[in-house]
Amino acid sequence: MRKRGLAVAGICAMLVVAAACNDTSAGDPPAGGSQSSSTPGASTTPGGDQSQTPSTDPASANVTVTPAKNAAAVRPDQPVKVVTSSGTLEDITVSDKDGGKVSGSFNDSKSEWTSLPQLKPSTTYTVAGSAQGSDGKTVEISSTFKTLAASSRLKASVAPLDGETVGVAMPIQIFWNNPVKDRAAVEKRLSVKTSVPVEGTWHWVNSKQVNYRPKEYWPAGTKITVNIATQGVNAGGGVWGSASRQIDFAIGKSVVTKVDVKKHTMAVTINGKLARTIPITAGKDGFTTRSGVKVIMEKYRTKRMDARTVGIQPGDPEYYDIHDVQFAQRVTSSGEFIHGAPWSSGSQGSENVSHGCVGMSLKDGAWYFAQTLRGDPVVVTGTARGMEPGNGWTDWNDSWTKYKAGSALA
Repeated sequence: MRKRGLAVAGICAMLVVAAACNDTSAGDPPAGGSQSSSTPGASTTPGGDQSQTPSTDPASANVTVTPAKNAAAVRPDQPVKVVTSSGTLEDITVSDKDGGKVSGSFNDSKSEWTSLPQLKPSTTYTVAGSAQGSDGKTVEISSTFKTLAASSRLKASVAPLDGETVGVAMPIQIFWNNPVKDRAAVEKRLSVKTSVPVEGTWHWVNSKQVNYRPKEYWPAGTKITVNIATQGVNAGGGVWGSASRQIDFAIGKSVVTKVDVKKHTMAVTINGKLARTIPITAGKDGFTTRSGVKVIMEKYRTKRMDARTVGIQPGDPEYYDIHDVQFAQRVTSSGEFIHGAPWSSGSQGSENVSHGCVGMSLKDGAWYFAQTLRGDPVVVTGTARGMEPGNGWTDWNDSWTKYKAGSALA
């Protein structure tokens, strides 16, 4: 009897030890593992690839969320994924504290939802939604994670402006607030959609500017959408995209201007038909007007023109300061304009007497000003002085082959 009693006591002791080894408190996962919550499969494992432990019930909507719940330093260029192995997903959202949502989509069976890889740096996101298992039971989905901190953030300024109507030679210009080291990664996030087929390409001017132009001038009336989907992009050097933008603009009528400096004429063609030939004067010796394809950059009904802005000081015989130059349209950064010039009326059509600008009568200047838009081309010929790269919007002075070579994806 004594031996039998000892045997029973031993068995009881073994059961107590086994129970102690397998007992964990609610909400306290085993070291290095994941934990099931009241939602089948939910996990609180920080930093892992998945945030779910599958249920043993094959009919339950087993859900996996990536990145893991409470994960930190998540790369903004990685997608968020929500997957159920035996159910369907409903109403999945990924949002930040300000209510900003990350776009995503379901697969055909609604067993998987994947976001675009466009997260903001240094941001906490909440994943929410639900899933329904084949057993008809609904599982609520809730998880949070935080993206890594960026040493600098990438933002874009754009020309043309949203909603603007521009001329047929208008380049799309994106100016970055920080240098882009990985140009290919950024360029992959840029797209241009047109209402009619147009062949075009991106061209990097430098690490802080990328432009886009078509092979030929934009067709008149084209509607254009530019998507700058750079939120979450890794631009290199610790610079991460923090925002995306969409710009919609339109092309107006076709107004193409041809200035012949030798003949002292300016021919204006509108929608393929010669509308007017205007007598002009251009730059005199020492102030030769540049030849090349220029683009109207700015329009001023009245503009003050002070020679000090081009390095000519008061006291110099070439100094001028005209406060009310009318119908002025800038075509170079260095200061060439097309404008009304009543003071040179005796030379218009016969002699070049300006400091580089193209001048005409006030009547012709007013008519021309009313026809043009920012982005209209002005093709100048007849001089040996060419356009310097970057002296205005000079995209059209490169051959198509050379321009395309400026793409990071060429």
